[in-house]
Amino acid sequence: MPTIFVHNTNNNIIERLWRGLNDPMPYSMGRTLSVREFRANSCSNFIWTTRQTMEAWNNLRAAFNTPIRVGAAFRRIWEGRHAAQSQHYAGTALDIGQGMTQAQRNRIHALAMQSRAWGHVDPLWQTPTWVHVDRRFGVPACAGGAGYPTVRQGSRGVYVLVLQDALTTLGFTGSALDGVFGPRTDGMVREFQRQFGLVADGIVGCNTWRAVTMRTVGIGQRATTLHRC
Repeated sequence: MPTIFVHNTNNNIIERLWRGLNDPMPYSMGRTLSVREFRANSCSNFIWTTRQTMEAWNNLRAAFNTPIRVGAAFRRIWEGRHAAQSQHYAGTALDIGQGMTQAQRNRIHALAMQSRAWGHVDPLWQTPTWVHVDRRFGVPACAGGAGYPTVRQGSRGVYVLVLQDALTTLGFTGSALDGVFGPRTDGMVREFQRQFGLVADGIVGCNTWRAVTMRTVGIGQRATTLHRC
């Protein structure tokens, strides 16, 4: 039974829940998005998202008022298939509408653009056979980019989970996958920074995110990876 972390970015509370693959995702409307669909082609039974992502899905699904196929959603960073700082690894992105007609995808895209629930919707020319929507939050650490926000001790949420997952896969052990940037995660970050010639301040900004994610994306699970498939 998958373990699901859900971060509510409004009150900064992280819930830890358990659902079967055929159960609806927490906070999703009715049975419009199952755990199996959200996990998509990931093998992980340990997944995460935000409540705001589920509410954005509810908004879109209600507006479309017809089932929407979800072809890709959550993946862990070592599973790859997306860019190094993809929102899919944060559990806040959905690629939808695969196998549907172009007219249906056009309508889904228009509804997503009209909604204020999604933070980003890719232009249709970038996604010819699907629609990409995501509910990213925070200011990207790299100026002008679309990557992850700066995190440091005291931070919590899905980006901390991506960081913890990446560092443990790279062999920097000490922290659980819990989405809380505490002293143990801080120690892992500083050890990584020292090893790769970065300023060892425990702050995961642009340079550290680039160094961590580029080394981890798509490398596959390792002996130190927590909650392996």
